Amino acid sequence: MSVKIFSGSYSSVLARDIAKNYGSELGRQTLRRFKDGELSFSFDESIRGDHVFLVQSTCTSAESIVELLLMIDAACRASAMYVTALVPYFGYARQDRKDRPRVSIGAKLIANILSAAGAHRLITMDLHAGQIQGFFDIPVDHLDGKVIFFPYLKKLGLKDISFVAPDVGALPRVREYAQYFGAQMAVCDKYRKVANEVSSIQVIGEVKGRHVILVDDLVDTGVTLCRVSDALMKKGALTVRAFCTHGIFSGDAHQMIDDSPMEEVVITDTIPTGENISSKIHVVSTSALFAGAIKNIENHKSVSSLFLDNLKK
Repeated sequence: MSVKIFSGSYSSVLARDIAKNYGSELGRQTLRRFKDGELSFSFDESIRGDHVFLVQSTCTSAESIVELLLMIDAACRASAMYVTALVPYFGYARQDRKDRPRVSIGAKLIANILSAAGAHRLITMDLHAGQIQGFFDIPVDHLDGKVIFFPYLKKLGLKDISFVAPDVGALPRVREYAQYFGAQMAVCDKYRKVANEVSSIQVIGEVKGRHVILVDDLVDTGVTLCRVSDALMKKGALTVRAFCTHGIFSGDAHQMIDDSPMEEVVITDTIPTGENISSKIHVVSTSALFAGAIKNIENHKSVSSLFLDNLKK
């Protein structure tokens, strides 16, 4: 069974890098668009009996999801033996529970749709909440961004580090960082009246005279990170850096980050950054990690060992 890698239009650069690290080229395909915006997808080569990996982050707009669904459906109808959706950034993951009456659970809905379209497996990275894996009735390989961030942090050579959770939800991630580096940790308690608007922030823990590393799964508007960095500097932090796997950067996030006291914001390439990004943003590649996952799946090896072994180095 041959492995073939194809790219959605929202992850074309990352997909090309994944294929290069894997040792192949991207498969041939065509995406057509009707005058009214309707999409039509087709493969331009045979995939009969192959294991097909479809790379597409479900970001920016709902169109990315529709395109991925069309790719999955086309692969099934073209008699692919196995179809894996490689979704570096899984959108709608923030809608993972019913936190108030009469709302949808978007993450579960997208999981159902991907399975119904015919996907046999999902590969993704740093879900907003780990339990989202349970929304799927197909295997989920959940890669961990700290495999990429840890080496970068080591190269900084910082001493007197405190890892800080920008909110309570980020505590499990922060605890892993703190334990690995043998460092202190703290948490920021934030209160929101409405989504994307932070009303107040309280820092719980000691950060005075320390280099602070904020850890989270994503940065959207940048409001939380900027407000938290202000609060940390007022508490006596020496420097503030942020490590966030997925860089969404809605609205004027780039300008806010430029104007903030943060030294840098380190993200991955799971979402295309576009042009005119903040000078403080540093992007690290996930392509080698995803390519390694594809190789391990192909060879029926453990995917979790891929990053567990790397963390021991």
